[in-house]
Amino acid sequence: MTTNGTIREGDSRTYTRTFTNEEVQQFAELSNDTGYHHLVADEDGQVVLHGLLTATMPTKLGGDLNYLARTMEFEFPRPAYTGVEITCEATYESVEKQDDRTYLEVSFVCETEDGDVVLRGRSEGAILE
Repeated sequence: MTTNGTIREGDSRTYTRTFTNEEVQQFAELSNDTGYHHLVADEDGQVVLHGLLTATMPTKLGGDLNYLARTMEFEFPRPAYTGVEITCEATYESVEKQDDRTYLEVSFVCETEDGDVVLRGRSEGAILE
């Protein structure tokens, strides 16, 4: 992004966080997805993140821009676990300004601190200005 906040094609933004077992429990209650792998910790005390909980990372980056997604596609190549730092990078593949909106095509990838890709995807939508 430029210093005045304008998004340009090829720009990217990142967001990093580590999810907790408590957050996965809260998401399970909210979503009613109570799969065993989300609720019972393994020998390391970790549980598997819900895919859509992991997907809150690129949506957080979109929310920072007041981005309204029209489509979203997700692929989950590997499971993500609690207690592991994950970084999501969103790249603006296409940026088109029209009247009071900026239309975007965005790609994103979320990786663990060890470089394992746990989520990749794309989105199309607009920034409401």
